Amino acid sequence: MSEVPLEAGASTGAVARRLGVSPTTVRSWERRYGIGPAERPAGRHRRWTARDVAVLEAMCRLTAHGVPPAEAARLAPAQAERGERAAPVERAAPPGAVPPEVRGLARAARRLDGPEVARLLHDGVERFGAVTAWTDLMAPALRASGRRWARGGGEQDVEVEHLLSWHVSSALRRVAVPRAGAAGPPVLLAAMPGEQHTLPVEAVAAALAERGLPFRVFGAALPAAALAAAVRRTGPAAVLLWSQTRATADPAPARTVATTPWGPRGARLRPAVLAAGPGWHRTTRPPGTLAPRDLPDTLTLLARALGADGPDGR
Repeated sequence: MSEVPLEAGASTGAVARRLGVSPTTVRSWERRYGIGPAERPAGRHRRWTARDVAVLEAMCRLTAHGVPPAEAARLAPAQAERGERAAPVERAAPPGAVPPEVRGLARAARRLDGPEVARLLHDGVERFGAVTAWTDLMAPALRASGRRWARGGGEQDVEVEHLLSWHVSSALRRVAVPRAGAAGPPVLLAAMPGEQHTLPVEAVAAALAERGLPFRVFGAALPAAALAAAVRRTGPAAVLLWSQTRATADPAPARTVATTPWGPRGARLRPAVLAAGPGWHRTTRPPGTLAPRDLPDTLTLLARALGADGPDGR
């Protein structure tokens, strides 16, 4: 990754890429804790100097070591002034190892410690953004909880999975607020008819919200007729249809969406359709639908359908 030309001042997006966090996280730290550019020319976008970025690097190092964000914001300027080098934020564990953040979240869930689970999830989203928080923290903890439930047989530990799922949903929905006045056709996000698993859909919504991209989210088990009506009413650029199990991966509603046009005569349009989730199989996925591999791949395909220029929707 190329270094940002800090001597000339860097944009918020460029600084976020340099630090490996989302632009939303950088803006949140500035808004909540005053960690922002020292100079802000009137009428111009924020430009970050090397000194400003050093404070952000210290903030990343402190929060990665478990310091609460508010305390980290208080300590970061002094650390940057002393020139203390910020260690890179740990983003992934060695093969086969469980990251400490996931272990801590799983332990808190097993204790049914709701406040601690909420704090860990909130800090994870604030620190890393929705995509990394989902991929490296939430999804691994949910998988671990599901494995314990499956090993126990019957109802053992199901309360742990339910508590963790509720708090994951709460953390994602706190971010997944559509931006008012976002231009252009939206993305529609829905679970297939009969499908009750929606957390991955909520993760996509949170990531789109962070990037300022337009979307509508319909949640669990949207009936096929309602899905078709939503497509005709909104004229979406893309429709994501989530299926967790093969029992809900019905190709008929996906084919209906893929062939539902809108717009004036002679200029009819159809949405890109993403058949997402482990329920879909190459034999059930209708021809022409897209099959995203994971959350980052999903965002790339949706951004392309929306005509966004880059990963941040600019």
